[in-house]
Amino acid sequence: MDKTIGFIGCGNMAKAMLNGLIESKLISPQKIIVSAKTKETLEEVKKNYKVNVTLDNKKVARADYLILAVKPHMYDLILREIKEEISQECIVIIIAAGISIGYIKEHLGNAALVVKAMPNTPAMVREGVTALSFDEKIDEKTKVEIISIFNSFSRTEILEEELMDGFTALCGSSPAYVYMMIEAMGDGGVLQGIPRKQAYRMAAQAVLGAAKMVLDTDIHPGELKDNVCSPKGTTIEAVAKLEELGFRRSIIEAMRICGEKSKEMNK
Repeated sequence: MDKTIGFIGCGNMAKAMLNGLIESKLISPQKIIVSAKTKETLEEVKKNYKVNVTLDNKKVARADYLILAVKPHMYDLILREIKEEISQECIVIIIAAGISIGYIKEHLGNAALVVKAMPNTPAMVREGVTALSFDEKIDEKTKVEIISIFNSFSRTEILEEELMDGFTALCGSSPAYVYMMIEAMGDGGVLQGIPRKQAYRMAAQAVLGAAKMVLDTDIHPGELKDNVCSPKGTTIEAVAKLEELGFRRSIIEAMRICGEKSKEMNK
């Protein structure tokens, strides 16, 4: 890629993106510039990723692709600071919950080109999933380049912006649900006599393997579940108990309340 990429802010998600971009060799580290609030953070970033660093957000704003990787409450301040530095060709990529494409255009002007991206935390191990919503003014060639950026550390799906709240519930927050399930599975393993660290490791691998079966086989998850449930077997007993205790309903309700909270934040 011949374009330059700038990151304003360098928390965990930005570091995950940097790691994916550089490991994939999609772009040279010398074409990336990162700003952060402290010299300590920038020293760590420069050491680990060999990218350009600065304390000056205005320098970063001159990149071809500008990724705003700061907390939602900081957007007003950052946008006022960099507004005059952004070129007409710059693509502004936002990765914060509660920040819309329209919000950015309101602050930078309607001519601004904006992408809303929602990566999730497994991007840190290059197994994330990202939803992208594109400004209607962005051309197809540019869309392909942006998708390639996010494909370097995640699977990428294109969604209408109005569906982003659903994505937050489905993928943005769901790692927390899965971690809780893995922890509970580990506890169950300990109850059966398996050492705790080993139980967590095996539970995580079981979840990873099940997810890979869904992705690689394209078989409906209900059918995959049925394939494990032998008549009068152990698994169907466990599944029946999960249904009795409201396992499926609990997940759906958790996603519903998560989506509602996301919509509230976007008002």
